[in-house]
Amino acid sequence: MSIADNHLTRRPGRVSVVGVVGEILITLGVVALLYVAWQTWIGDVIYSAQAREKGQALSEQWAQEYTDSTLMPSDASSSPSSPSSDGSSAPAPAVDPPVLAQPADAQTFATIRIPRFGPDYVHEVAGGTSRETTLDTARVGHYDDSEMPGQVGNFALAAHRTTFGALFNRIPSLKVGDAIVIETADGWYTYRFRNHQYVVPTQVDILLDVPQKPEVAANGRYLTMTSCSPIGSLAERIVGYSVFESYTPRSEGEPASLTPPTDS
Repeated sequence: MSIADNHLTRRPGRVSVVGVVGEILITLGVVALLYVAWQTWIGDVIYSAQAREKGQALSEQWAQEYTDSTLMPSDASSSPSSPSSDGSSAPAPAVDPPVLAQPADAQTFATIRIPRFGPDYVHEVAGGTSRETTLDTARVGHYDDSEMPGQVGNFALAAHRTTFGALFNRIPSLKVGDAIVIETADGWYTYRFRNHQYVVPTQVDILLDVPQKPEVAANGRYLTMTSCSPIGSLAERIVGYSVFESYTPRSEGEPASLTPPTDS
């Protein structure tokens, strides 16, 4: 064997080591890219779809339970509404919206619907804002000790903008007057969006009964939605404020506020 032949027989060994290392690095890079894609897009799509299915299932369950209850024989002792002077039935008196008890941590008690985000946007709302028990299960979390839907004061919610469904990732696209509808077993609470704000994470006065006004007693019904900002960062919080408009009992059917807006 010539020197040249001997040289040629050794080269593949040296090249193969470099090639193996290169292939390993390429594989690691692909894995890293796939992980990032999962975290920022693919996972969100899957989690969001699963969350919508759960929210829709809960809404359908409440509807079915109400239908079943109305098919039960009525109480014979109940009396019809009193007729008015012109012979027609008098309308039912207006009542304050019912107030639910505070939920336990991770207990689902409502769903949230935002028609601006499409007719299929329906997600569960659960007690607490712990990542492990509530937010990372692709649900919207209710701040402990904040008010409940329809209650005088501040009904405050939180959800992710990235990962685990990214349920609040479209908060910036909300427009003044957009409906935010909270559905419970008994009916629907409609709030109307007012404005956005960006705050630092330590600015917790946004959760006060009257947001950012500690000296003012609660004089209205508010909904505050919070999430991280910018997307993928914990530097700030985006806040969306809404005010209560009306309560629709289940006996009256779905409210008109659930109709998606026609503007783009």
